[in-house]
Amino acid sequence: MPMFVAVLTVEFALDGNDNLKAKRRVANSLKQKVRNRFNVAIAEAGTENSLTRLRLAVTSSESHLRSRMDKCALMMEAVCTEEMTDSEVEIYAVDD
Repeated sequence: MPMFVAVLTVEFALDGNDNLKAKRRVANSLKQKVRNRFNVAIAEAGTENSLTRLRLAVTSSESHLRSRMDKCALMMEAVCTEEMTDSEVEIYAVDD
């Protein structure tokens, strides 16, 4: 029986941001809140060289994947003062 893994990718526009310290503050705050509430893996993905964009990838292999990822995206949008510009959930089947 295959195991399922969900990947949620969200992107934020960090308008007016001009330094790495401010970007890290936003990223670390979001990552800690998501980990504490949903017990998932989360990391910055692909925007390390940009000061005005933040893309985070969240992964989980728990049951009810779609619902869990949707709730995670809604919570991140609610707690972050920056504008969420994109959100996407992908679910993969992984064979044992």
